Amino acid sequence: MTNNDILRRLRYTFDFNDSKMISIFRLADHEVTRAQVADWLKKEEDPAYLRCSDREFAIFLNGLINEMRGKKEGAAPEPERRLNNNIIFRKLKIALNMTSEDVLDVMAIEQFRLSKHELSAFFRKPDHQNYRECQDQVIRNFLSGLQHKYRDNKTETPESPDA
Repeated sequence: MTNNDILRRLRYTFDFNDSKMISIFRLADHEVTRAQVADWLKKEEDPAYLRCSDREFAIFLNGLINEMRGKKEGAAPEPERRLNNNIIFRKLKIALNMTSEDVLDVMAIEQFRLSKHELSAFFRKPDHQNYRECQDQVIRNFLSGLQHKYRDNKTETPESPDA
């Protein structure tokens, strides 16, 4: 999956408009324009499509962490120059303040089974003997589960308190 694909899916899942996307970047001390955001969200076939670099996407994820959990005191973390699925997955887990059980529950929504050990292998340092590279299908299923949990539940009508 490309950074643009993930950005598009996160925007849809959490129903972020352009202004919200810009403010998330701003929370990571980075200014973007509405045109940049619009071009990142376009499909690859569109002539105005603009590839979201690893650094820009890392800035967005850092801003998302600040948005969802509050900004930490002190200097902002330096955005990574190179991203991989493991880093993206970890940052999303942090932003959403999820435990391993929460992540496994989200994966289960998509009938994608992982053990706790398999999951923890994604969050280890790359030089650790049990480190495992996170594949696109894991991220794809996690994002789909998030969409079902956060977006699709919004459209359901709440039960009456009398029921």
